[in-house]
This record gives sequence, C-alpha cells and structure tokens, in this order.
Amino acid sequence: MLKIPVLLVAIAYTTLSMAQESRSYDSYRGLVMAGYQGWFSTPGDGGNRGWYHYQGKDRTFRPGSTNVDLWPDVSEYEKTYKTSFTLDNGEPAYVFSSRDASTMDLHFKWMSEYGVDGIFVQRFVVDQKWPLGKSHHDTVLDNAMVCAKKYGKAVCVMYDLSGMSAGDEKVVLSDIEQLARKYSLFNHKSCPQYLYHNNKPLVSVWGVGFNDGRKYGFNETEAIIRGLKNMGFSVMIGVPAYWREMRKDSERDPRLHQQIKMCDIILPWFVGRYDEESFPGFTQLILDDMRWAKANHVDYAPVCFPGFSWRNMNYQKKGEVVGMARNKGSFYKKQLDFSVKNADMVYIAMFDEIDEGTAIFKIARRVPTSAPGSEFLPLERGVSSDHYLKLTGKAAKKLRKRLGIR
Repeated sequence: MLKIPVLLVAIAYTTLSMAQESRSYDSYRGLVMAGYQGWFSTPGDGGNRGWYHYQGKDRTFRPGSTNVDLWPDVSEYEKTYKTSFTLDNGEPAYVFSSRDASTMDLHFKWMSEYGVDGIFVQRFVVDQKWPLGKSHHDTVLDNAMVCAKKYGKAVCVMYDLSGMSAGDEKVVLSDIEQLARKYSLFNHKSCPQYLYHNNKPLVSVWGVGFNDGRKYGFNETEAIIRGLKNMGFSVMIGVPAYWREMRKDSERDPRLHQQIKMCDIILPWFVGRYDEESFPGFTQLILDDMRWAKANHVDYAPVCFPGFSWRNMNYQKKGEVVGMARNKGSFYKKQLDFSVKNADMVYIAMFDEIDEGTAIFKIARRVPTSAPGSEFLPLERGVSSDHYLKLTGKAAKKLRKRLGIR
C-alpha cells in the first residue's frame, strides 16, 4: 500500500499557507458545492488498480466494454492515458486518472475560474477495506486538500455507504479519526479549506434509509451518526428523495426521521427522479421537505444535476438508453434557479461523474467511435465544453447575492 507520511503532508500544507492566505469556510450556507467521485484509475498511474470505473462488466475497457457514458475533454490535462478506443479519424482516444495530482489541480483551477465553491470528496466504505482502494482515495483526498488551499476553495469528506455491511460502521469512525488527526480538522486556522457548519467540521454520510436491499440498516447508520457527533463533527445525511413521506425509494421506518433530526443538514437524492418535463411537478415536494426541515431545525441542501445516463453501465442487462436529457443546460438551469431562490445551500451531482452522465466538468464533443456496449454521449452542439461549469458559477453568484454574502 502506498502511504504518504503525515509529516510530509503537514509540511506541504505549511509551505502552501506561507505562500498565500486561504479562505476559511465556516458554513455551508451560501455555497454551491459539487460531489466529487475521484474514482477513475488507469494502468500506469501508480495505483495498480488498472482501468477502474472505466471498465465494463467483463472488467475490460475497450470497444464494447465500458462503464462510462460521457468522454472527458482531456485537452487541458497535463497527464493523460492512451486507451484502445479510437476517434473517427483513427487516432487513439485518451482519458485521465483521478489519482494524479495534476488532475486535481486542473479541476480546482476550473472551480476557481468558474466560481464553483468546492467539492465533497467521496470516500467509499467498501474501498476503505481494500488496500489499493484506500491508497487511491487517500491520495485523491491528499491532493484535494492541497489544491483547495491553493485555490481558496472548500473541501469536505462524504462517506458513501453503498455496499457497506453490518460492522463496517467501525471502518467509517476509525477512518474519520485518522483524517481528523492527519489534517487537523478541528483546528480551523490550520485547515481553513475544510468546510465547517454550525461551528464544527462537517462530515457527510450518504445512503441512509434507502429501500434497495442494502446489507446495513438503521442500527449501523445511527452508530455512525452518534459516533461523529460525539467526536465533535456536524453531520450532513444523504437520504432518499421520498424520505419525508417514506414511500417509493425510502424505507418505511420512523427511525429515518429520528436520525435526520440528529443531523445538521439533510441531503435528499434526486438524481434520476425527474427529467425536465416532470421537474416542475416535483418542486412542491421539495418545498414541503424544506418546511419540515425548518420546523425540525435541520438545514436543507437540494440536489441539482445536469442530466443522467447509464446506457453502457446497464447495456447488457437492458440494452436501452436510461436517462434524463441535458437539453443544452436548460434542465440544469431550471433546477439551479429554483434552488438558489428557495434554499441556502446547494449540492451539485456531480463534478466528475461520467459513469452516470451527471458530470459538470468539461466533456468531449468528439467521442470515440461507437460499438454495442460503448456508445458515448457527446457534448451537445451549440454549447461549449465549459457550459455546465459556467451555469454552476452563475448560480453560486445568484445565491450569494440573494443571501447578502460577498
């Protein structure tokens, strides 16, 4: 396992802080933050995971086998990796690795240029138990912490519980204890780029109350929430879209509401729940959710996503397109406009998620030639590759203006 000594990380932060003063993030209020998967690996990136999250169901990344629907625009990346895919002129197509420090630096550079306030860096519980997975995500978080300070952006840890089993709650609590020591999370002057809320460092726990047959339940999630609160963290809880009414994607158990009330922020998951046509009818549910949250003294972060697609991920199972069209950003803009008008904070799904087609970062219009099982969605004609970054930054400005925040 590749390990970066804590001392070296501390020296990097100290040197960087001497070079420039970093903004202190004291609250999620007034921010538009994006989720950041950071899980894309390539052969030769030093992580020994091969093609990870690029690969298809047969574990290969080649024409006819992939997990991603969007192709990244890699024209600005310092390091890229050759694939077996080809463009229409026969030239090889390239991708990036999330592990590379230069990748993270470019992504934060974009956040700075376009006005995205920062990212929630995902830590997958299943990967914490796998040495190569833990090494990868430790490296991604190290790079994010350095780049957030460099560019004056916010960063926050989000634990994705998907795939977790009973007993793995101990993995989460042990990991956050290590991170708190490594990055001095409880010393905000030392680590100003880490996001605080309600005067405490914020940690997000995603995947509470979903009724999709998970191997953990409310006993485990309560142990995580209580453990985090006892350590002195504030907590954002990621729940199903229909959590309040406890129907459709939600467990029907009063413990869901009890655990939400234990937390500081609620994050209902909307990806794939509506498209542009059905979104207006969904807004009343969001407003009712917000009223419930306010009455129960819990802050509310709505999710906005630019589109959705997982054709290649599910191709062999369904053989059909499953998704929500981007419509050149009009779908995304409607969600953003509604959110900045009604909420105090916004969560964007996601910065770099090309698996499910929600990425707001720069994607390619010129994509590799198609084959069954690898049919990529190009950037729409008439919009620039930075279109969704621009829309995000404009929404952040509008939110700050509405709340009177500079």
